Amino acid sequence: MSDHPDILASLGTGWSVSGQPITRGERVITSVCSAHPLVLEAAVTHGAARGRPVLIEATCNQVNHQGGYTGLAPAGFCALVRDLAARCGLPTQHLLLGGDHLGPNPWTGLPADAAMAEAETMVAAYVAAGFRKLHLDTSMRCVDDPDVLPVPVIATRAARLAVVAERVAAEHGLSPPLYVIGTEVPPPGGALETIETLEPTPPAMVEATIAAQQAAFTAAGLPELMGRVIAVVVQPGVEFGHSNVVPYDPAAAAGLQSVLAAHPGLVFEAHSTDYQPADRLAALARDGFAILKVGPALTFALREGLYALSALATALRPAAPALPTVMEGLMLAHPREWERHYRGDADSQRLMRHFSYSDRIRYYWSMAEARAAVDGLLASLEGVDIPLPFVSQFLPTLYQRVRDGLLPVDPRAWLLALVGDVLGIYAGAGSF
Repeated sequence: MSDHPDILASLGTGWSVSGQPITRGERVITSVCSAHPLVLEAAVTHGAARGRPVLIEATCNQVNHQGGYTGLAPAGFCALVRDLAARCGLPTQHLLLGGDHLGPNPWTGLPADAAMAEAETMVAAYVAAGFRKLHLDTSMRCVDDPDVLPVPVIATRAARLAVVAERVAAEHGLSPPLYVIGTEVPPPGGALETIETLEPTPPAMVEATIAAQQAAFTAAGLPELMGRVIAVVVQPGVEFGHSNVVPYDPAAAAGLQSVLAAHPGLVFEAHSTDYQPADRLAALARDGFAILKVGPALTFALREGLYALSALATALRPAAPALPTVMEGLMLAHPREWERHYRGDADSQRLMRHFSYSDRIRYYWSMAEARAAVDGLLASLEGVDIPLPFVSQFLPTLYQRVRDGLLPVDPRAWLLALVGDVLGIYAGAGSF
């Protein structure tokens, strides 16, 4: 196994480090939800430098037995992450692997039974590859489902996937899976429009989810699985749109604390915490949101860095190809990943394609043309004596570190540092 069985399992109950007891709110972990190799490298480098565990999660759309939009099956994704961890010096026991929104979402165009059969195959592949933290999310409506799935149906389908996960883990001699339940999350990738406020999940709804899942596990003949549910996904009232962020309001979410008081072995998992201010992340941690998921904010920082390097390269050599031009051509040629999300006139859509907080451009970095453009950009700056004023102009947040010799004059290292700076904000929310 590549993960450490005690870190995640103990988030909700308190555990000890060097003999000192840890209670809820003093330990949180950042869930890195990205498949971009540079983001993954930044994450394991950040963890290795600080001696901290790194939780990396893949979603059902990114990675599945059919390849997902990354073209990676679970085993291939695991191999990529483990190789990066080994090269960056992250100890094996500090690498934690999770699967996010594991359910029928990629196959909702099929009837429910067929979509769930695909989800079962996917979950089996995740567990066999070494993923241990499994977010079971079967809330998606399939083609023959009613508009809104009843909570017991969602729970029964989640239990069906858990049965597969248990069987595969036993067959491979792996540690028993740890589960996350609940589906009350913001829209994947952020809202389609500006949102000023968002209602946290009502406590009664969380209790209903927990009760339904316990009943479904029992009906499946595995009542003990509820003891391995480590977290419940709830909506804490956080969200981001294309150009705004709804910050966490502890007072609005105060009622959720009654759920944790009634279930001392559980914590909350917060999705879409991207772009939250540092003090709001710390407040989430104090309020029992021990798993803080971040994804678009990391690739947003990476895109900022890549565009800054492109502008720097053009300033050095005016004939240098502009990376934004390449990416604009790709997104126009392949609009599937943004056209349903970015509304408005042509100019508004153009700006959102590149600069929206929802960062739909992240779906394009794995395309061959984008990889070639990024590789060419970095190669054009390799070994170049970049004057410090250029760093100050185009990468001002890194300037002092480069000037003082804390960062090498290496554009690739600068990209890793920019992503690492975002991770550092999360690290400040708790010891992880």
